[in-house]
Amino acid sequence: QVQLVESGGGLVQAGGSLRLSCAASGRTFSSYTMAWFRQAPGKEREFVAAIFSIGDIPRYVDAVKGRFTISRDNAKNTVYLQMESLKAEDTAVYYCAAHENGYYSSVYKNPTYYNYWGQGTQVTVSS
Repeated sequence: QVQLVESGGGLVQAGGSLRLSCAASGRTFSSYTMAWFRQAPGKEREFVAAIFSIGDIPRYVDAVKGRFTISRDNAKNTVYLQMESLKAEDTAVYYCAAHENGYYSSVYKNPTYYNYWGQGTQVTVSS
């Protein structure tokens, strides 16, 4: 069983920055695919970014490319989402997700691919 705990959300002005963290339990964190999703009120959960354990480059939704960076520290069992140049439309609850297979998969954008989820952290960007 894997437990994920997000932190780092908050209220920020448009143009500002935040860094989200997701701490994972489990001895095999380094082998997981890790991802961030977000869900705005009245909308479906949306893929934001993913990072694989082996080889492939991180992936991003077009709306955040060039502004957000996903990274991982396997020694700390933690994945991060550095968010820059935030916009009002980035406002959402952000969720961390994990899949135990760390290889690239073509369905990485699909929420159903992920076995484990955190409780979410609210990010609010004021315009």
